[in-house]
Amino acid sequence: MTDTTPGAAPHPQPAGAPTTPDGADVDLDTRAQLQQLSAEIHKGVVGQDAAVTSLVVALLCRGHVLLEGVPGVAKTLLVRSLAAALDVRMRRVQFTPDMMPGDITGSLIYDNATSDLVFREGPVFTNLLLADEINRTPPKTQSALLEAMEERQVTVDGASRPLPDPFLVIATQNPIEFDGTYTLPEAQLDRFLLKAVMPLPEREVEVDVLRRHADGFDTTDLAAMGLRAVVDIPSLHRAQQDVGAVVAEDPVVQYIVDVCRATRRSPSLALGVSPRGAIALLRTSRAWAYLSGRDFITPDDVKTMAPSTLSHRVRLTTEAELEGTQVEAVLAATLASVPVPR
Repeated sequence: MTDTTPGAAPHPQPAGAPTTPDGADVDLDTRAQLQQLSAEIHKGVVGQDAAVTSLVVALLCRGHVLLEGVPGVAKTLLVRSLAAALDVRMRRVQFTPDMMPGDITGSLIYDNATSDLVFREGPVFTNLLLADEINRTPPKTQSALLEAMEERQVTVDGASRPLPDPFLVIATQNPIEFDGTYTLPEAQLDRFLLKAVMPLPEREVEVDVLRRHADGFDTTDLAAMGLRAVVDIPSLHRAQQDVGAVVAEDPVVQYIVDVCRATRRSPSLALGVSPRGAIALLRTSRAWAYLSGRDFITPDDVKTMAPSTLSHRVRLTTEAELEGTQVEAVLAATLASVPVPR
């Protein structure tokens, strides 16, 4: 598998992952910390390089990630390892059909001592929120996360309460099990910056996993793995500011717009990319350029980030689904159809 340090980060999609060139136009100290962040995560997680890189990009963009994979591919361990490497608070919520919105955001409860209603914070008040199997809860409860994800605050009984910084939602869903699940609304899917697919590992990686367990590896004991915090919050904020300063020349901005508008004209798509999706592609392209060691975006950055940034924002037509068309193939054809600026 390809090394997943940000200096040579793989494509956020699992297949055909390219590497990026080293550069010298970034803060070397901050970049070194980000490289170490990926290395620390891999003390707990073997392989899954693309998902690790997606989480790093999301952190730099202050975005959220939708993790998709069958049970047993280390989705939960990945998030726990990220939290340990950042030394931030993490909470896990197991979504179930009977969960209510207040179970996520918090609610007002009666305090006998004061004879008054007081607010009890829900699990959303954390730095990393693992929304496990988010599609197992009804849309009403899924939508409880919309304000938190978009505005980074929670409003209960007319009072708005800010969430901690950083705040990152990492939601998981099983792509093959549909009994007792609810499709995520498009409005909520659009709030996820990236979708990362966690595939079953290749044979060599799976052998490595079993070797670790044969040597006494315990997925519940992060300390025994040697995981330590390697990126502090001030460093992360500096990196986020650097990403925001990456230059986007007008021809590249127009290219992003043309790519997104082309998805709206595709005969295979019933739903194309919204302007929010175009903004997301700009943000992730900036992060990719930063991790590549540059302070400007190229069309190749846009092409690299388009699949993981846009795939969950489009919807196939019924005819395309019946024909077995894949979203990734449609996006690839769309990218090929848009002239690249010179």
